[in-house]
Amino acid sequence: MTASARDAERDAILAALVPVVHGIAATFGPVCEVVLHDYRKPEASVVAVAGSVTGRTVGGAMSEIGMRVLARGGDAVDELNYVTRTGAGTRVKSSTMVLRDSAGAVFGALCVNLDVTAVDRAQALLGALAGAAGGTAEPPVTTFGDDIDSVVDAIVDDRLRRQDQTWAGLDRTRRLALFRSLDEQGVFAVRRAVEQVAARLGISRASAYSYLAQSRTTAPAEGDRS
Repeated sequence: MTASARDAERDAILAALVPVVHGIAATFGPVCEVVLHDYRKPEASVVAVAGSVTGRTVGGAMSEIGMRVLARGGDAVDELNYVTRTGAGTRVKSSTMVLRDSAGAVFGALCVNLDVTAVDRAQALLGALAGAAGGTAEPPVTTFGDDIDSVVDAIVDDRLRRQDQTWAGLDRTRRLALFRSLDEQGVFAVRRAVEQVAARLGISRASAYSYLAQSRTTAPAEGDRS
């Protein structure tokens, strides 16, 4: 299949799913948001959206979840019923369903987001009334935004927090681990991401490219999961 024929097939799949986006959102009501992504353009991957849970709009960028799917390429799988939090504290239960063309190549995703904040509060209240002890761990914060720069910045900041260090405080091994982690997350699949990461870390673009190249050729240290 030629590249143009492949793109036409993918466009047809996305067009066919637009009514599905609106149908799912209408079925679940105001607590539901459905987003259709075209991963061929990470900086403007949102091609259809219905509902408003994360504030996505058509033409917006993919989230860090989308970057992770994109980084996995052909090994990507559906991620169903996972819970995260928005920066504003909204608890969101989501499912990300990978879209493939007839050759099996991943090119997009259909995402369903449910605002379960009120449900969790009710559950906590019922648990307290019933005398149930303890609580559940807070889900991780996920950055949802129409601006790809804010998503990349949030991922970089999160990786630094996990290392409990500033960039200046990291040794070479940890610096390479940071770049390896960003690469595995799919950050560098985004256009101009290397330049943006360099600016966020306060290093030169040449240094960022060097660290990225080294991280791809250097084996991770034993036990390193940063």
